[in-house]
Amino acid sequence: MRFSMGRRRFRDLTEQEILALAISAEEDDARIYRSFAQMLRVDFPHTAEIFEKMAIEEDGHRRRLIDQHAARFGDVIPLIRREHVAGFYARKPMWLAHNLTLDQIRGEAAHMERTAEAFYLQAAARTQDPQTRKLLGDLAAAETNHATHAQDMVDSLSTSPDAEAEDADAKRQFVLTWVQPGLAGLMDGSVSTLAPIFATAFATQDTWTTFLVGLAASVGAGISMGFTEAASDDGSLSGRGSPWKRGVASGVMTTVGGLGHALPYLIPHFWTATITAFVIVFIELWAIAWIQNKFMDTPFFRAAFQVVLGGAMVFAAGVLIGSG
Repeated sequence: MRFSMGRRRFRDLTEQEILALAISAEEDDARIYRSFAQMLRVDFPHTAEIFEKMAIEEDGHRRRLIDQHAARFGDVIPLIRREHVAGFYARKPMWLAHNLTLDQIRGEAAHMERTAEAFYLQAAARTQDPQTRKLLGDLAAAETNHATHAQDMVDSLSTSPDAEAEDADAKRQFVLTWVQPGLAGLMDGSVSTLAPIFATAFATQDTWTTFLVGLAASVGAGISMGFTEAASDDGSLSGRGSPWKRGVASGVMTTVGGLGHALPYLIPHFWTATITAFVIVFIELWAIAWIQNKFMDTPFFRAAFQVVLGGAMVFAAGVLIGSG
């Protein structure tokens, strides 16, 4: 018997073990689909209903496999799962699904069915026993039909009026939970740190001191914005989503916005560092305008005018104070 990192090789499995592996795989997939349905039921009921139906179909496949096992090997099914077999396809942990978009979850379902189909085809190709080959070939055909059916359900769902409404809700939720807090943080970090950083730069002409001030201002602003966003609204009434997600988005982007024009002061030459920081500030402000235009439907030139004007005023204030 051969082992690979403590796991069996697929080619070393007996016919009974292959059948047992298929039973556990079908059971796992049914549980995943039901978890998807439970996770989506409140906000996306139509998609949740589709996943419930797919779970029921997986239950049917599992029952057929159990009947086959009972007929050939008896009622005692060996305990063998995906993680026991080297090279066998894996499923993502369910906690990772909470960070997937609606379209990504639908795509994950289609991918699950395709990998299950590939498993049965490979199993049939590697089996020499005629009876086992026929059994696995039948299962491969069933999974092929199921994969096609799953893709058809995903495609029909994607073009249905209910799906369009759910997609709009998903986009709105993404904007409220991630984009809006992140944009507010990026604006605060990019603009509010301009004055202290450039005031320090022109007052001291010391790049290391300027970097330390910029680092402190960026990290401090990021922590403050993150906690403020998380504590300001739990999302239960506003529908803006998880407070910790909004806090992370706001805090991280605030820090990034400030560090963008603080990091150039690691360059020891003052004017090289300052010109580089100025170019980065210009890029940051235009990036903010682009995000406003793409996700907030703000006309690009109006957003650019507002952001660049505000940033220029803060930048000028920092330079004047530092040069005074």
